[in-house]
Amino acid sequence: MKFRTEHDSMGEVSVEADKYWGAQTERSRNNFRIGVGEETMPREIIHAFGILKLAAARANASLLPERMTEEKLSLISAACEEIIDGKLGEHFPLVVWQTGSGTQSNMNANEVIANRANELAGKRLLHPNDDINMSQSSNDTFPTAMHISAVLSIEDRLLPALDKLIAAFLKLEAENEGVVKSGRTHLQDATPIKFSQEISGWRASIERDRKMIAASAAELYGLALGGTAVGTGLNAPEGFDTAVAKEISAITGKPFVTAENKFHALTSRDELVFAHGALKALAADMMKIANDIRWLASGPRNGLGEIHIPENEPGSSIMPGKVNPTQCEAVTMVAVQVMGNDVAVGMAASQGNFELNVFMPVCAYNFLQSVRLLADSISSFCERCVCGIVADREKMSYNLNNSLMLVTALNPYIGYENAAKTAKFAYENNISLREACLRLGYLDAEKFDEIFKPEEMV
Repeated sequence: MKFRTEHDSMGEVSVEADKYWGAQTERSRNNFRIGVGEETMPREIIHAFGILKLAAARANASLLPERMTEEKLSLISAACEEIIDGKLGEHFPLVVWQTGSGTQSNMNANEVIANRANELAGKRLLHPNDDINMSQSSNDTFPTAMHISAVLSIEDRLLPALDKLIAAFLKLEAENEGVVKSGRTHLQDATPIKFSQEISGWRASIERDRKMIAASAAELYGLALGGTAVGTGLNAPEGFDTAVAKEISAITGKPFVTAENKFHALTSRDELVFAHGALKALAADMMKIANDIRWLASGPRNGLGEIHIPENEPGSSIMPGKVNPTQCEAVTMVAVQVMGNDVAVGMAASQGNFELNVFMPVCAYNFLQSVRLLADSISSFCERCVCGIVADREKMSYNLNNSLMLVTALNPYIGYENAAKTAKFAYENNISLREACLRLGYLDAEKFDEIFKPEEMV
């Protein structure tokens, strides 16, 4: 393996010759050998750094043209576009478990952009700190990358997945309009409900979650960039914060703006806590919906068996013919992970001291994992489970007509206590409610048949 020599303010460091990172990235690689594989800095953060470094170069070119020349801007732009397009991922090796400000990942981006741009130029023209990090600090770039990545992940990945699930539930509702089944509360038989009404509850939950998540994403439009080290904007030209936010907005197509108060933007992660709370609400609803579906599909002979779900793969290595509700299980495991991530995000956000929060990488890691897992699991759940749900109308009718809670319809005619006696008598003697009511003398056959119509109880 060939090496080259890079240097920083602490001295010289050997770096693999075919890598674009520099001395500070290499020091971080050696000093933080913590975690493996997916515990490297999220790719969404790297993508966001490509965007913000491009935007910063453009803003600097308009405000400091004597320092950010057209030649430098052109080269930086080319390198940043490669990062944005995901072409330089192998040059971002750093783990989440590093300095809590994300300084080394900021420098990783600065070094990669500078070295790649210099390669394109055929000369050493750009310096990681003086040119790529111009008018910036790790303390304002990393929280900016967090907000950019969070907004893009939510709006471009999660919300479209929710829209597809909502559409699938609407279709399922229409297909099952008028199908009456037994309702259930406390996992016990309850009064009748239309299956379409039950589905509408699932749909409405996702619609509400979508609304809350979209509202929380709007709180992330404010960007810390321009605050530099402690929020005062030291070493950034006047108007840089506004100009760079406009550039980021232009690149992403999202309405990003400069944060009103940079002292808050550097030290508080409250917007991410708020947004992750909405993600946790979605996780809670997905847990409920997935559990409902697997309960309703339980069986095939010794469970509720009121719906059939797609059979995607064998369910057992020992029991032939067994098929399990695996998509539901995946969703519920994701929900548990998101709920755990919510604790990590909240704890990380609570650790801001004075002018900076130094738990930002772990906060970003957990937040983006939650969005990624929710989007992927919901897409899979929609395609491989919800879209294939078929109601077993015969079983629904059988369960409905054997439900003792249909007795509730008799309350206005024989009273609560007599209705309770009727239900208990029917259960104890294994007879129908009609026969029990007649035997107890509460109603005659004609009156019972007149008022006892399950399909009209919904």
